[in-house]
Amino acid sequence: MHAPRPLHEVAQDLGLAPEHFVPYGRGKAKIDLAALATPARGKGRLILVSAINPTPAGEGKTTTSISLALGMQRRGKNAVLALREPSLGPVFGVKGGGTGGGKAQLVPAEDINLHFTGDIHAITAAHNLLSALIDNALHFKLPVGDKGLLDARTVRWGRALDMNDRALREVIVGLGGKTGGIPRQERFDITAASEVMAILALASDLQDLQARLARIVVGESEAGAPITAGDLGAAVAMTALLRDALAPNLVQTTEGGPAFVHAGPFANIAHGCNSILATKLAMHYGDYAITEAGFGFDLGGEKFLDIKCRNAGIFPRMLVLVVTLRALKMHGGAPVKEAALANLSALEKGLPHLDKHLETAAFYGLPTVVAVNRFPQDSEEELAFLRARVAEKGGRVALSEGFGRGGEGCLELADVVAEVADATDANPPAATFSYRLDETPAAKMNALAKAVYGAREVVFTARAKSDLARIEKLGASGLPICMAKTQLSLSDDPKAAGRPEDFAVTVREVRLAAGAGFLVALTGDVMTMPGLPRVPAAANVRIEADGTIRGLMQNE
Repeated sequence: MHAPRPLHEVAQDLGLAPEHFVPYGRGKAKIDLAALATPARGKGRLILVSAINPTPAGEGKTTTSISLALGMQRRGKNAVLALREPSLGPVFGVKGGGTGGGKAQLVPAEDINLHFTGDIHAITAAHNLLSALIDNALHFKLPVGDKGLLDARTVRWGRALDMNDRALREVIVGLGGKTGGIPRQERFDITAASEVMAILALASDLQDLQARLARIVVGESEAGAPITAGDLGAAVAMTALLRDALAPNLVQTTEGGPAFVHAGPFANIAHGCNSILATKLAMHYGDYAITEAGFGFDLGGEKFLDIKCRNAGIFPRMLVLVVTLRALKMHGGAPVKEAALANLSALEKGLPHLDKHLETAAFYGLPTVVAVNRFPQDSEEELAFLRARVAEKGGRVALSEGFGRGGEGCLELADVVAEVADATDANPPAATFSYRLDETPAAKMNALAKAVYGAREVVFTARAKSDLARIEKLGASGLPICMAKTQLSLSDDPKAAGRPEDFAVTVREVRLAAGAGFLVALTGDVMTMPGLPRVPAAANVRIEADGTIRGLMQNE
């Protein structure tokens, strides 16, 4: 791999002014938001990278995103990445590091996968500051303006931690007598699921950040009036904690290309996209802005379009849909231990899953390139079969071998993507969404589930119906929907691989995220605080004599 370039040279090549480049240790920098006020230097063709629903075989979406940028840069294209920050939960849990793999990585990978520039820690602190202020108001029975006392029974704001810890999903706080606060049931969410994370990712500037934080609804008064973070006087102090975190981070790829890495909401329990500010920087300075939405197109991709693009007033030129032959074979019924073996029958049975994602891309009006993250065991016969099937659906297929070969292994994908993106210059795709904001929340969820998941209907538990009634009372029914759903299936059943048919999606709870500006619908048994596996990735981490950290990435 190439030795890292001095990062100020990467920024200079990108066209960033020196006064907008704020070094943050070795190989990292913050970018002043004033960089967006300069004349645009790029054509800003936004390219969305998503994937089929993940399997234990893996798809390599981040690696493919980075590989695409490497390939385009090898072709002399001005391509800029905009990706999410890894969370410590997956880094030490199942997934391992989130900076790509092999010869297609972000550097410095150790820093990015661990504390990076402290953004996620700042989000955790801001979230828990609000939690502490809530309990302080309860402890001292402090009147909240003219709304009276906060009713402890209505508090819906939990606490946050950037780590997988199932034991904290439901806890009791306030034990220890009168000095320990008011005993009550509480929950922890992983920081990636925090509304503060979503707010940071969607905020347009410092003033918007503070205004959004102030709108967070934490509970109700004893008289039933909504109590917000602004009512508690928390918004300014929370903004102070997040001031530096709001600035996007600049790092580089293994071949010295630019990458903005900022914010990290999960796509199965949050909206799954990097920050609007980072994406706009990539569009402002790049001819091709390559960004990724988490998990499958039914989760991160849908939320990128229906939440982020609607909020930011942007829309992608095209979709790059990442697949692997082995993952498609798993969707066709092949067990994970046999997924790498040639099995044309299993591949054919798994292709309806891909078909659904291609149909959804067509629903949104997005030209699509299927990127095959190729492995050495992949057979030419299976690749030819896949190419023919995608061509029947009006899509294109291109191979990506960035993991083993870097940019050289992604030239085919780079050429095809550039060709498709360039062809949209005269007539870019019109912004298309799966629902209208003036529909009821239930109607929005039904429209989304039918169009994107292929569901028959959405059903609501008694609690979800009660939540929707409260949200209507608060006047928040006009917000977009953030579905919290398993990433393993198009349905809300993680065991239903392939393309399920004639199924219902059950919404068990609906949370109001007034600051982020959406409603979170929890489906199935999805959790907002993940747990560690039996053998967590943390067990593979080691430190060499010179202090180098190994084992953060899978298979390292």
